[in-house]
Amino acid sequence: MKKLMLALLAGAVASLAVVALAAGSARATHKIAATMSTSAAVPKPKGAAHARGSFTGTYVTTKSGATLKWKLSFSGLTGPALQAHIHLGKKGVAGNVIVPLCAPCHNGQRGTAKLTKSIVKALVAGKTYANVHTKKNPAGEIRGQIKVS
Repeated sequence: MKKLMLALLAGAVASLAVVALAAGSARATHKIAATMSTSAAVPKPKGAAHARGSFTGTYVTTKSGATLKWKLSFSGLTGPALQAHIHLGKKGVAGNVIVPLCAPCHNGQRGTAKLTKSIVKALVAGKTYANVHTKKNPAGEIRGQIKVS
């Protein structure tokens, strides 16, 4: 009887361990992307007729938010990219910086950033955009709404 109880107890402990591991690995990976252009920038940039870019990445959700791995590419800017950010804002509306990406920035730059739960919600809701700033266009020269897939 004692052996049977020990065997049942051992089985229960093993089952709990499997459940705990499964719960801890309930992390999801999501892709994000934005095609950046001067026509999407607010206010309209000066002298940036041929500037364009892309912002791509993946984020893995955690209990507290997410970890983002990103890549920024651009060309045709009026000067060096002084900084780039993720901003909070709907299409056509300027918003506050919520995730700094780089300063200064170079084409093809990669990085990582921590995201809070509220930032993840804003990404999913389509309320964020990527923006690259230059000296000639400090409010942003190229911009693109971020989409989650």
